[in-house]
Amino acid sequence: MKIVTYNVNGLRNRISQYGSLLKLLNSLDADIICFQETKLSKQELRADVVWADGYESFFSCTRTSDRGRTGYSGVATFCRVKSAFSSNEVALPLDAEEGFTGILDSSQGFGIKQDEIPTIVEGLEEFGRDELHRVDSEGRCIITDHGHFVLFNIYGPRADPDDTDRVHFKLTFFKILQRRWECLQRQGRRVFIVGDLNIAPAAIDRCDAGKDFEKNEFRRWFRSLLMESGGPFYDVFRAKHPERREAYTCWSTSTGAEIFNFGSRIDHILCAGSCLHEEDKLEDHNFITCHVEECDILTHFKRWKPGNTQSTRWKGGRSIKLEGSDHAPVCMRLKEIPDVLQHSTPSLSSRYCPQVQGCQQTLVSMLMKMQSAEQAKNSSVLDKNTTKEGSCSLSGVSSLEILASNQKLEGDVLRTDECSQETKKKARQSQLSQLSLRSFFKKSSNHSDSVNGFGTDISINRGDISGPNSNSSGTPVDDDEMNTPKGLNSLEKEKRNVALVEWQRIQQLMQNSIPMCNGHKEPCVDRVVKKAGPNLGRRFYVCARAEGPSSNPEANCGYFKWADLKSKRKQGRD
Repeated sequence: MKIVTYNVNGLRNRISQYGSLLKLLNSLDADIICFQETKLSKQELRADVVWADGYESFFSCTRTSDRGRTGYSGVATFCRVKSAFSSNEVALPLDAEEGFTGILDSSQGFGIKQDEIPTIVEGLEEFGRDELHRVDSEGRCIITDHGHFVLFNIYGPRADPDDTDRVHFKLTFFKILQRRWECLQRQGRRVFIVGDLNIAPAAIDRCDAGKDFEKNEFRRWFRSLLMESGGPFYDVFRAKHPERREAYTCWSTSTGAEIFNFGSRIDHILCAGSCLHEEDKLEDHNFITCHVEECDILTHFKRWKPGNTQSTRWKGGRSIKLEGSDHAPVCMRLKEIPDVLQHSTPSLSSRYCPQVQGCQQTLVSMLMKMQSAEQAKNSSVLDKNTTKEGSCSLSGVSSLEILASNQKLEGDVLRTDECSQETKKKARQSQLSQLSLRSFFKKSSNHSDSVNGFGTDISINRGDISGPNSNSSGTPVDDDEMNTPKGLNSLEKEKRNVALVEWQRIQQLMQNSIPMCNGHKEPCVDRVVKKAGPNLGRRFYVCARAEGPSSNPEANCGYFKWADLKSKRKQGRD
């Protein structure tokens, strides 16, 4: 049996990369596949991202729009089975649950009655419903019960140290999760935890770990779960590869760190519980030694593969586009896992999801409505054409010839209408699109009058018009003197002012030559500060090469320089 966890960084992106959902799943070749960061909202659950022949799927999507974000997390578990009904396969869950608190309306499946109020699961009674709903509303957990073990597919929240709200959220999230795990263990259940936990547990799991790295409160919590610290869980990868270094699963996309394998190991597989043998009380028996054949990182899924002949010069990601997720999958192969009792797929399966089923029905009805509307439109055009041609002689002309003629006319009418609509659309886009800088500084010698500011079909020669807005020589006067709406004049003035400011900024940047980095004497790349704070929006220059170990002369040399004059003056005073 094979279990894979993979942060896909957008499920639609990975499906597009492989051509279909089925091809993506088959490339991983596993019985249970756990995806994180699907970035799907519940409204986006459609057949192309949910259904694949031979797989049952279970989704959890973001239910909140806090901070203006929707569809930013999400997890999904795909189970490869021969049959979804009356099966004794371990991969097919006996039960499934969305979230881990029990209070989501579809936590137990899609068949729950709307008048039934979900109850808090055992062990979490001390927490308030609002607190539980908050940690369970971001689509970060799917639980599947496979008989021999309960599998948690987790996408742990990320929290910047300066963001106290998210730090508190992350602490609460893992605290409640741990209570759920402990409750299952007291019931004698084996617990598997897989996913992107967004925690690198030890210095060996991080490329740039400092001396205080392991003092982080989340790392301390993670290590407290492990067997070596007295906890119940095995870190399966470390249990199989205790000394392997540079074994990373995630790399920064903004610095090209994957090129030099400058990353961290934050995707994990943990397991707790005894082995399946009856003589499990023997000292040399545990789940790892008895049932885990191997656990490894699937490095061939990395975007940047070893032996790539492209230059190590990354150039800020502008000249090299790496296709794929910024994570690598982690795989665990199990052995001697017996079948379970005959059962069918749980009600949480996506095959029962109303959005998916409703989508299929809606597509059929939509096509039928489109066909009916097209027929009605054709009939209307035919009637109109017949009326127009009523004064002509029809002697000697068959009804089939009339129909063919009308159909040809209909096509001409439709094509003409499409061309007209396209022309109007282009005209609107032309009027509304940003004008070039030159157009703001160069006065045109010809103007076009239009209806509502969008018409482009009729041009008027001002030389042929006499009136208060033209002189005897026919030379057009300035726009300010034209009898045009005041709103339009102010809009044009505002555009010109914005263009002047932008042009001055461009000239200033052109005068300041791009600096060369100290380490490689190569042109730097410019970037902009996007983090909130006093430097938000400021531009700066950095070394163009990919981030890597400081001991590697081919990696980023760490050069930094502010681009604006303000910072230069400040540096001069310093």
